[in-house]
Amino acid sequence: MNTHRPNKAAAIVLLCLIVSVVAPASWAQKPASLPRSSPEQQGIASADLLAFVEAADKEIDTMNSFMLVRHGQVVAEGWWAPYDRDTPHVLYSLSKSFTSTAVGFAVAEGKLNLDDPVIKFFPEEAPAEPSVNLRAMRVRDLLRMNTGNQVEAPIRADDPTKQTDTWVKTFLTHSVPFKPGTHFLYNSPATYMLSAIVQKVTGMTVLAYLRPRLFDPLGFKDPVWVSSPQGITAGAYGLSVRTEEIARFGELYLRKGMWNGKQLIPATWVQEATSMQTSTGSAPTSDWDQGYGYQFWRSRHNSFRGDGAFGQYCMVIPELDAVVAITSGVRNMQQVMNLVWDKLLPAMKPGRLPENPAARRQLESRLAALRVKFPTGAASSPISASVSGKWFEFAENNRGIKAVSFDLNSSSPSLTVRTATGETRLTIGREKWTNSRGQFTNGLDRALNVPANPLVAASGAWSADDNFTVKIVLSETPYYSTMNFKFDGNRLLFDAEHNVYFGPTKLPQLTGLARASE
Repeated sequence: MNTHRPNKAAAIVLLCLIVSVVAPASWAQKPASLPRSSPEQQGIASADLLAFVEAADKEIDTMNSFMLVRHGQVVAEGWWAPYDRDTPHVLYSLSKSFTSTAVGFAVAEGKLNLDDPVIKFFPEEAPAEPSVNLRAMRVRDLLRMNTGNQVEAPIRADDPTKQTDTWVKTFLTHSVPFKPGTHFLYNSPATYMLSAIVQKVTGMTVLAYLRPRLFDPLGFKDPVWVSSPQGITAGAYGLSVRTEEIARFGELYLRKGMWNGKQLIPATWVQEATSMQTSTGSAPTSDWDQGYGYQFWRSRHNSFRGDGAFGQYCMVIPELDAVVAITSGVRNMQQVMNLVWDKLLPAMKPGRLPENPAARRQLESRLAALRVKFPTGAASSPISASVSGKWFEFAENNRGIKAVSFDLNSSSPSLTVRTATGETRLTIGREKWTNSRGQFTNGLDRALNVPANPLVAASGAWSADDNFTVKIVLSETPYYSTMNFKFDGNRLLFDAEHNVYFGPTKLPQLTGLARASE
C-alpha cells in the first residue's frame, strides 16, 4: 500500500525545498526515515510518474517495489502485492555495495590499506608457493573486479558436505592467469574475500561491523545476511533489507557520506567507490559498459548504482539529485533501467511545479492498487467436486513430490502436497493473495539466498474447465512459480515454470495417477 504524510504548511514546505536543494549538509539533520513530499514540490509532475508506473506495470516482467527520492524527499512509492513495505527483500549482488562500504570504514579506521596484498591476511590458507600474479593481487583489485582470474573460483560447492577447503583457501588456490589490474571479471568470490579481510582485521563479521556504523544510523530494522560455512558474511550476496532502506543507502552515497549531521563515510571514499576504476566495455547504450568502481557500477547519464540478480537496484543520479530504489524479478535488467531513463529522467525538472491534486490522487490510487498479476480464469469448474479430495500420486522425481490433493469446493481452496518429509497445505486465494510460511514452494526454496521457512503467497483460478492454475510468490525474494494442473480422467498433468531462476525456469512435466480418497 502507498501512504503519504499530510502536506505541511506552505512556508515549511518551501523551507524544506530550499534546504534540500541549496544546502545538502543541512539535509542531513533529518531523521533516518525519509520525509515525504508531493512530486510537484520536487519538480516532477504526478502525471509523468503515473506514466512510469503504468509502463512498469505493463512492460516489465514482474516489478516488486519502486521508490523515487528527489531532493531528499520520497515523491512516489509502491509495492506490487503481495510485496509490501515492511517485508525485507533479498538483494543478491546489490549486497556487494554494502560490503564495499565496510571496506571503506575499515580503511578510514586505519585497519587496512587498498594496496595491501590479499595473501597478507591469510598466510595459513595461501599456497606454499604463491604465483607471481597471486602475490601481486591487492585489496583494490578485489574491489574493482580486477583479480586476474579468468573464471570465478568455485567457492560454493554443489554439495557443501563434500567441500573440504574453506572458501578463502579455494579462492587463493584458484588460477590467476592474468596480471591483477589488467582484466575485468565480475567476480563474486572476490567480494567474499573483501568480507573475509574485513572480518580478519576487525574481529567482526561485515554484518556486525556495519551495524553501528551504517545500519543503525540509517534506521535499518534487523538486517540479515547469510554467511559461509566458516561464519564469514557472504559479502557478494545474501543481504535482505526493505525498499526504503535501499533508498536511504542511496541517499547516503548521494550526499557524499553525510547522514543526520555526521560524516558516516569519508567523502573521498564515496567519490572513489562510485567513480570508474576499471573499464567494462564501450557500448554506449549498455549500463554494464559504463565502467566499474569499488563494487558499484557506473551507469549512463553520469550516474552510478548497486544492482543485484533479477532486478534489485539502488540507482543514484547526482545531476538530478535523485535516488531510485527498485526490487523486481525480471529477466531483462537493462529494460528496467531503460524505463527509468526514458520515463523518469525527462520528468525531473529543475524547479517546483504547480500542484495538481487530481493527478496526484490518480497517482496515489494507482500506486495503492499495484499487484502481481493473478492467474486469470473462473472461480469454479464443472469438475471441481469430482477432483476435490482425490490424491494424485507421482513416480519418483527430482522435485521430491510424492502426491498432491485439492480442495476446490470450499471458499478457501487449497493444495496439499506430500513429500518425503511430510505434508503441507497451501491455501489459495481467488483474485487475492493468501500468505503463509513454510508451505509448498515448488522447489524455489532451494534457490540461492531464499530464507528458511519462506513467506509464500498463493492465488489460483480455473484457466479452463479441466485446468487449474496456481501462482505462488515468495515475497521476500524475486521468485514466483506458475503451476498448471490439467485433469485428464484419472491422470493429472503438472506443468510449472519459474519467472526467474539460477538455472532452467521451465520444469519437467510430472504425471500423477489418481487413487481413492483418503
